[in-house]
Amino acid sequence: MGFLDREHSVASPGHSRWLIPPAALAVHLSIGQIYGYSVFNKPLSRLISGDLSAETGAAGDWTLVQVGLIFSVALFFLGASSALFGKWVEREGPRKTMFVSALLFCSGFLVAALGVRMHNLPLLILGNGVLGGIGLGLGYISPVSTLMKWFPDRPGLATGMAIMGFGGGALVGSPLGTALMNRFAADGTLGVSSTFVAMAAIYFAFMMFGAFLIRVPREGWTPEGWTPPAPSTSGMVSQHSVLVDQAFRTPQFWLLFAVLFLNVTAGIGVLGQASVMVQEMFSDKVLGAGQGVTAAAAAGFVGLLSIFNMAGRFIWSSTSDKIGRKPTYMIFFALGTVLYLLVPLFGNLANLPLFIVATCIIMSMYGGGFATIPAYLRDLFGTANVGAIHGRLLLAWSAAAIVGPTLLNGFRDRQIAAGVPAAQAYSTVMYIMAGLLVLGFLANLLVRPVASRYWAQTPQENRA
Repeated sequence: MGFLDREHSVASPGHSRWLIPPAALAVHLSIGQIYGYSVFNKPLSRLISGDLSAETGAAGDWTLVQVGLIFSVALFFLGASSALFGKWVEREGPRKTMFVSALLFCSGFLVAALGVRMHNLPLLILGNGVLGGIGLGLGYISPVSTLMKWFPDRPGLATGMAIMGFGGGALVGSPLGTALMNRFAADGTLGVSSTFVAMAAIYFAFMMFGAFLIRVPREGWTPEGWTPPAPSTSGMVSQHSVLVDQAFRTPQFWLLFAVLFLNVTAGIGVLGQASVMVQEMFSDKVLGAGQGVTAAAAAGFVGLLSIFNMAGRFIWSSTSDKIGRKPTYMIFFALGTVLYLLVPLFGNLANLPLFIVATCIIMSMYGGGFATIPAYLRDLFGTANVGAIHGRLLLAWSAAAIVGPTLLNGFRDRQIAAGVPAAQAYSTVMYIMAGLLVLGFLANLLVRPVASRYWAQTPQENRA
């Protein structure tokens, strides 16, 4: 297995750096399937009854709440594994990490398929949640530092290209999962078990393509005609590196932890409940009989949000190369605050087009926050340990994946229980989300250059 080692993936002279983004995309488009996992929720909750048209399952069927644990567990282990194995990723290199990611992510589907056959929820959660989640974490961070070393002149563009793939994974995973379930509908599990086996094989092939295409630049490589820029007058782009354990002790790390947590908390709650929210805010009672948003239209709305989520990862991260990371996040938080305050107003005015425009922009900034944060870390902490530092920072994502949906669902349910119409039950939540973005604005405002006492002390440690 020595061909997986870092030294065997060093690029030969003349190797094109533009072959690296497709390798990263192959992995991120595969593991991004987790965003499309909801297509399995209803079939998984009807395995005993076998009737997808029924409003509820039979006795013994899993509930949607139980099935929803799989997504939450997967995102938790994404962040936890990124933090735990970040140093290992830096030491072993992207090829071995992508290979291990593929093994875990795809074997998770096989274990989950067995869990479906046995109707064993813990086994299903172990497969798609735990094993798949660890595979997600390793696959998510593995290309990051490599891309930034290949694109020191455009780090935001580089990470945006890869992380855009993760945001767009649902655009591949959702129709693929649906088509395969229809193909295997007669397998006794509504097609779910056979679909999991097929997806394991398909995604393993794609991820292996990425693993064997990936290369690391040789020592001292720089893009042709490019010279490192002079130190920025603001000091926000450092010429020094900070090792991961030292970075963990800096106020800058924890400020960026807050920045990512608050941005994701605000966005993920909306993304997770977008279908229900648009149907309740713009129902027949609001727009008039026969004019309300249908389930099919709501599904289209969710797809539109996914497109903006994906596009925002590329557009905003590329923009940050020109205007800087800190100003980019200032835009996220300032504009986001205004839009969250306007969403309830658009709902009260029954103005669906403005509501769609506002939420699409919000989702673009949600995705942009994910893609811009690795470059922000690179600016502050250098490239030596940026993958490991990014891995630890992704714990903010794990926390936000729990807090965001809990906030939105909890306040919505309390409002409805208090007699507030469903169409107006989201107003309080939107105002709270706006408040979170104000806190994020303040955290980003406080980010300053990393003090010299945290810098790596040897040339080898500072090496990109």
